[in-house]
Amino acid sequence: MTDFKQKLEEALGAMALDYTREQLELCATYCRMLLETNEKMNLTAITEPGEVAVKHFADSFCLLSQCHLKKGGSIIDIGTGAGFPGLALKILRPDLQVTLLDSLEKRCNFLKSVVAELGLSNINVVWARAEEGGRRQDLRGAFDYATARAVAALPVLLEYALAFLTLNGEFFALKGKSEDTAIDNALTTLGGALKTEIVYTLPLTQEERRIYQFIKTAPTPEKYPRRPGQATKRPL
Repeated sequence: MTDFKQKLEEALGAMALDYTREQLELCATYCRMLLETNEKMNLTAITEPGEVAVKHFADSFCLLSQCHLKKGGSIIDIGTGAGFPGLALKILRPDLQVTLLDSLEKRCNFLKSVVAELGLSNINVVWARAEEGGRRQDLRGAFDYATARAVAALPVLLEYALAFLTLNGEFFALKGKSEDTAIDNALTTLGGALKTEIVYTLPLTQEERRIYQFIKTAPTPEKYPRRPGQATKRPL
């Protein structure tokens, strides 16, 4: 894990983010568990520790360097996969109340094992599709923030995310390239607005990244999100 820690320290320094040695060790343990489990089940295509440090961890931490998350805020990571950005954010910002949502039980079991190993508190792993989770009474309208690194188009992600947010809550869609998909209809229908589009470069690699930051301006109609698969088949 030497290369992992070295690269992560360089990236954190480039982003001017504060961290402790303990947090660095927690990240290294997470990385080790990720790569060990990845030999048995598909969690990531990135398997070199130095690349994991930059393309998973630093990529997640860019949210902290580019956006403000209030102390003690609640955040749901939709389609979290191997736990990025949600679980990584929890390590660097232990004050956050984090919920990791994923549709695959095996991934959720992996995430629970990491949470237990790292001794993290105020973090919840939920096995559910985004469409189902958005209709659950305990999750709908319950979060200050939502995140997603998913490759789905923005209208699809908006239908998933806005239902989870409190009024004036914010959704951060982490993307690589610019997306020119029309989103006005989705925002009007779901009760949201685009606050800003932040363009930046990933530390060390200088690859272009962007965060689309949305705010929930009105209650999301009860009919959304629609049944599983509908948002993808017929995006707003």
